[in-house]
Amino acid sequence: MKKRYLFLVNILLLSNVTNSQYCTAVGPSSTADSNLQSFNLAGESATSIAFTGCPGVIGLDNQTANETVTLNASGSYSASMIFGTCGGSFSGVGEGWIDYNQNSIFEPSESIGTWSGMPPVAANWNFTVPAGALSGITRMRVVHYEGGFLPIDPCAVFTWGSTTDFTVQIGGGMDCTPFVGESMTDPRPVSPLPFSETHSNAVCYYNVLTVYSSPDVYYRILPVQLGAQFITVSLCGSSIDTYLSILDEDGNVLYYNDDNDGCGTSSKIHFNAGTHDTLYAVVQGWGTATGSYSILVEEELASIQAQTSKVSFEIYPNPANEVIQVVTDEQNASISIHDISGKLVYSSTLQSNEPVDISTLISGTYFVTIKSENGIASQKLIIQ
Repeated sequence: MKKRYLFLVNILLLSNVTNSQYCTAVGPSSTADSNLQSFNLAGESATSIAFTGCPGVIGLDNQTANETVTLNASGSYSASMIFGTCGGSFSGVGEGWIDYNQNSIFEPSESIGTWSGMPPVAANWNFTVPAGALSGITRMRVVHYEGGFLPIDPCAVFTWGSTTDFTVQIGGGMDCTPFVGESMTDPRPVSPLPFSETHSNAVCYYNVLTVYSSPDVYYRILPVQLGAQFITVSLCGSSIDTYLSILDEDGNVLYYNDDNDGCGTSSKIHFNAGTHDTLYAVVQGWGTATGSYSILVEEELASIQAQTSKVSFEIYPNPANEVIQVVTDEQNASISIHDISGKLVYSSTLQSNEPVDISTLISGTYFVTIKSENGIASQKLIIQ
């Protein structure tokens, strides 16, 4: 269904892209009482974690440089621990996670065990590493939260307890080396046009664009090199509910679309590439959606653009709120206005010296296009 965006989401859209990182402003504000007193895990190739807690540590007790264990995908393991105390004994809860998909988020599905009770208590967690875990270095987190409740937020801040991180090396898992497109620095190339493929964001991708938590896939478009000014990027026919963004070379969001009127919950954007040498199309699922999608990138208005455009015009006022005046020498020209998602919101034959009524359009960024036998030209319009 059509989504309604809050002001906060629009602010996020205008933000630059940032890489995901583990939450580290976490854990207790006091060194007293509840603490992970010990944690032991035997792994492959004689590797193991043999951690002893106390005295307590405020915030994150980062043991990633000191404690490393190797675990194999599909392998079963047993961790033993004591949820203890560095002072008085008070009831609490404990939970552990391993970031199997290496997206810097400890997700509920990555929990390896829980505990609740009155310290000091010895506990054991038996768990199996998923066959689809990604090969490589990742992180384990164990939280002891005095007075808390299950399930625990792995990013929780509290008064008494501990948050301890360890390093895990996953072997025999999924190799993500061939999965190009995880960021602007490693995008999937779009060439030549039309370009199309069916792909998936379900594995080997993580969340970078901060609109939704679904993994992102980046595509690089080179408009000048491709000789394309007006471009359509379509996700119509995808098997998941999609969200599509177009970024400039600095990672700023230029256009975005959730549900296109012509393809249901799939996304589609028609846009003017302007003078950009490099643009990026970013495919996400809506919310947390992952799975297969179909992408088509093609040039629009090819027959018109093949001509040497001699069209020029001016818009005033700009910004505007009620009417605009379009000044041009073109005869028998048409005018069209598209919103930032590429949707056509106005079209008509351009009448000389007659104002164009824009009073029904909401505030935002639009693109005004003039088309005549001499070619086509487009300009940005801001409606207040």
